[in-house]
Amino acid sequence: MRKNPAIWICAFSAALLLSSCAYTKIGKITADPARFRNQTVRVEGRVTNSFGALSVGGYQIQDDTGKIFVLSNRGVPSSGSKVAVSGTVIEGVTVMGRSFGTTIQERDHRVRGD
Repeated sequence: MRKNPAIWICAFSAALLLSSCAYTKIGKITADPARFRNQTVRVEGRVTNSFGALSVGGYQIQDDTGKIFVLSNRGVPSSGSKVAVSGTVIEGVTVMGRSFGTTIQERDHRVRGD
């Protein structure tokens, strides 16, 4: 009996799509930043600190594994907001005279409801 390859292709595509939607834990990034350097990641957490002016600035988010700073040129969410962030991991960033170490250069963020 011959199996339909279209079914296998659809199943493989669905598995690949679902696996790419997962969020990376912040602690995993900060524990091994070289592994994630220049890679696009998605993280989720609560904003614990934010600063900026004229839609440019940064904010720190925290999940249950750690904290990381996010640099943004798309506006900064307010402290206490729950956000999902997509961006590129970079290291050794200095902004306004302050050094941030491992950071995410934001591509997009979405404020989520509780």
